Amino acid sequence: MAEVADLEPIGAVMRTRVGREATEPMREDIRLLGAILGDTVRDQNGEQVFDLVERARVESFRVRRSEIDRTELAGMFDGIDVRQAIPVIRAFTHFALLANVAEDIHRERRRAVHIEAGEPPQPSSLAATYAKLDSAQLDSTTVAEALAGALVSPVITAHPTETRRRTVFDTQHRITALMRLRMHGHSHTEDGRDIEHELRRHILTLWQTALIRLSRLKIQDEIETGLRYYRAAFFDVIPAVNAGVRAELNTRWPDADLLAEPIVRPGSWIGGDRDGNPNVTAEVVRLATGSAAYTALEHYFTEITALEEELSMSARLVRISDELAALADERHEPARADEPYRRALRVIHARLTATAQQILDRLPEHVLDLGLERYDTPADLLADLDVVYGSLKANGSAVLADDRLARLREAVRAFGFHLSGLDMRQNSDVHEEVVAELLAWAGVHADYPSLDEAERVQLLARELATRRPLVRDGAELSELARRELDIVAAAARAVRVFGPAAVPNYIISMCGSVSDMLEAAILLKEVGLLDVSESQHYAPVGIVPLFETIDDLQRGASILESALDLPVYRRIVTARGESQEVMLGYSDSNKDGGYLAANWALYRAELDLVETARKTGIRLRLFHGRGGTVGRGGGPSYDAILAQPPGAVNGSLRITEQGEVIAAKYAEPQIAHRNLETLVAATLEATLLDVEGLGDEAGPAYQVLDDLAARAQRAYAELVHETPGFVEYFKASTPVSEIGALNIGSRPTSRKPTTSISDLRAIPWVLAWSQSRVMLPGWYGTGTAFEEWIADGQGEDRVEVLRDLYRRWPFFRTVLSNMAQVLAKSDLGLAARYSELVDDEQLRRRVFDKIVDEHARTLRMHQSITGQDDLLADNPALARSVFNRFPYLEPLNHLQVELLRRYRSGDDDELVQRGILLTMSGLATALRNSG
Repeated sequence: MAEVADLEPIGAVMRTRVGREATEPMREDIRLLGAILGDTVRDQNGEQVFDLVERARVESFRVRRSEIDRTELAGMFDGIDVRQAIPVIRAFTHFALLANVAEDIHRERRRAVHIEAGEPPQPSSLAATYAKLDSAQLDSTTVAEALAGALVSPVITAHPTETRRRTVFDTQHRITALMRLRMHGHSHTEDGRDIEHELRRHILTLWQTALIRLSRLKIQDEIETGLRYYRAAFFDVIPAVNAGVRAELNTRWPDADLLAEPIVRPGSWIGGDRDGNPNVTAEVVRLATGSAAYTALEHYFTEITALEEELSMSARLVRISDELAALADERHEPARADEPYRRALRVIHARLTATAQQILDRLPEHVLDLGLERYDTPADLLADLDVVYGSLKANGSAVLADDRLARLREAVRAFGFHLSGLDMRQNSDVHEEVVAELLAWAGVHADYPSLDEAERVQLLARELATRRPLVRDGAELSELARRELDIVAAAARAVRVFGPAAVPNYIISMCGSVSDMLEAAILLKEVGLLDVSESQHYAPVGIVPLFETIDDLQRGASILESALDLPVYRRIVTARGESQEVMLGYSDSNKDGGYLAANWALYRAELDLVETARKTGIRLRLFHGRGGTVGRGGGPSYDAILAQPPGAVNGSLRITEQGEVIAAKYAEPQIAHRNLETLVAATLEATLLDVEGLGDEAGPAYQVLDDLAARAQRAYAELVHETPGFVEYFKASTPVSEIGALNIGSRPTSRKPTTSISDLRAIPWVLAWSQSRVMLPGWYGTGTAFEEWIADGQGEDRVEVLRDLYRRWPFFRTVLSNMAQVLAKSDLGLAARYSELVDDEQLRRRVFDKIVDEHARTLRMHQSITGQDDLLADNPALARSVFNRFPYLEPLNHLQVELLRRYRSGDDDELVQRGILLTMSGLATALRNSG
């Protein structure tokens, strides 16, 4: 099923002999996995199905070589029996999944080749970053100030486009492990099993496992799915990355005392993000925070139990510190009288058990109840582990100290008792409604919504300055108000039980005013999470405005500055160490204004926010709400971070990780290590080095982008917001209406029960355009902006201006590079087939012709500015991916169109709908960052 060797890859770099030799191991892996899959299909479903799959594969490659028209391939599936269609869909979906494995293994292989060849460290690696820092000759004071409070936090979100079930995920994990052994020259596993036989066994398991769920994913499932990445990778990788970065930086600047706190500390939205998700309740918040704590303590119990077995040293043979002796003597055990390390660890084990009994709703394995007192904080646990570590180091056992025990200490530092911080999030409209009800119930104001902004701010600031709550227990409130207060109260409980790091932030979606920020503060105050009266400054949870629309991004800095001008809000920021976090919404800004306008609005907003932070003397942390796709802020993380404006990173980076991108980045320890290393490397470089590259010419460059962004937004709005019938076209020509049935998440596809584009969530908006291969959110409007701006130059060589910006400015280069990735994945020939689902021919032509024209225009402009006729000239890895997998997408698209047509014509066969969902799953798997 994977005979690709006879085809010539795209891209100049791939056409060379060196390129073919470099990728041959990956091609061989794909051939092996494809052949096993083909054998499995034949064995399980018979020759007829296998022949149909093979014929579709061959014809797909003929389409790419322009030997046949794709209508001939599509004709293969006209009227196909759905019972035949489904195994064909599953075959191509499984191939995409296996191709992902081969690509991931190849990336590891290529990195190893570079290292073995003694080549310089690759960009985006920490080794390359350290070399750049060494060349910069930075002084300790500068570095210490820049990295004060340093943080790199990947935040796992409840925004799903991950379509794989856990069983499929686990089986793919096993296949990856086998392919990794094979890559290293092994033919058998450690226990003597033949690797190829094991591959056949696991691929058969995949084939016999349903790819999609029969029921919608529950939020409890999402919580468990998010936690699996800790056991799969994070417990191994995050402590190692933190220890390594701290050691490297302190070696260079030993007197700066850098990274007192671990730099990598993960976060989560799963179970706390209730914006448009009615399934988040107080019970869910308790489950999310409790399950996270359980996962952390379960890991500690496992490691401590292992340490008890390993550290068997006898007091008759080794010396120990006085502190270790005192710790061991807290529990007298005659049977272990001469094993002080084991006795000390059993004391730690027992105290941690007492902690678990106090804070967890259920106990992990390996508990040890000896009746000792609990640890009040993770720092207390760490102090005891430090005693063990210090004694080993001081008495000739450093090699033991720096193994499992060192990793456990780093884990406690990073994960505490809470594991990861759970952000709370809600829409500002809900806050307004709830606060209005509370104010009316308390007799403060009967009609809060009638007040203007100044009056609202004055009233809310006055309430925040007092200690009295607005409502008492048992107050008669609406279901909405009671639910919201209960949820925030559950967050308050998590802070009390697991510590302040358990719920670090309260995020306000669609924040458009100071009152939006203060309304959230009122809710925190009601449950005891905020007290900024004159005599007290207590604010364990940060209030984070999320600026999402183009308009809100443009006004974000002024909103923040106005809030900071209020003494009561300034006290909140002071209580948090003069630190303020602001979240930037990539998804909704793109849906609102299009690709280029959104990217520039974000850049401008960051510049303005940095200036506000400088003027007001606060430390600003930006939280980037990036999705997996370019249309939602995705793209290579390293380039994206370096493309931030000066001062925007400032030692800290929080970034959302969403959908199938989470598994692509963090499902395997080696891949997770590489991706976390990339985030840290980019954060250090963007903080400590001048990476913008514009210098004194920044002003003129910004003016060019102001003009281009305005033009792009007009072009985008003309199509999306102003073209009559556009919403109808979108709904008919994409599977957006069917996405809700895919059972990939617990939330509805729209915030509100409307058909408005503005109310549609960004994920189905982007996912639908990806499925139909238009990829519109990642490019539309940009070609018109460039073409118009160049044409208005009146003799100026404006093309050269843009070429110069492309050469010198990481932001502009990244915008064009990410756009090129999207364009490379788009296919308007396939999109034309989807457009045929629109019954109104006049509407079809009106919208699709505009899309085709803009697509061609954007390709021309990209080539003119970059000088490259190959969209992926700067991304050979993606070029390999496109070459190896995209012909296998073609049948999935044709079958999806065929089944959509039947389903919408009234075919109520359950298998037709299931087939549609399977094609969506397959395409999402193949595209890897589809939502």
